[in-house]
Amino acid sequence: MAVPKRRMSKSNSRKRRSHNGVKATKPTYCPQCGTASPSHAICPHCGFYQGRTIVDTED
Repeated sequence: MAVPKRRMSKSNSRKRRSHNGVKATKPTYCPQCGTASPSHAICPHCGFYQGRTIVDTED
């Protein structure tokens, strides 16, 4: 079993983990009304999702 001989420094540990950070998601724009919303979610403004109206809104 492999065991490290010396303790890894903080800087080396952090360099190794530099790619593990969470990135902010980019919003997608509704093709019907153009409102920005998270991907894979019903549009909060018009209720449109995947080519059809899912939720009727009172606009």
